[in-house]
Amino acid sequence: MAVLTEKDLDEIIDYLEKSMQTLAKNTRDNAEFSTSREELGIFLSNQFDIRMDNLLKAKNSGIHHLESKLKNKTIQRKREILEKIKIQTQI
Repeated sequence: MAVLTEKDLDEIIDYLEKSMQTLAKNTRDNAEFSTSREELGIFLSNQFDIRMDNLLKAKNSGIHHLESKLKNKTIQRKREILEKIKIQTQI
């Protein structure tokens, strides 16, 4: 497994943030996707985890191989991103 630097992780999370914003907007605008706010929040959280895992695998790494500091940073950024999306999309 490859060791990621903080810069590498920042790039992944920045990319993921844009991806999640697009997903939230498309989901909200899709009439076929009718669900409660809570379910949509859970869906977006799960998608964040899945996409993060895929992006880390592409870098030959994984969430379990990150240093504690980087894991904590990832968790904090996830919360911030999901809260920002919630406010922007009124989810």
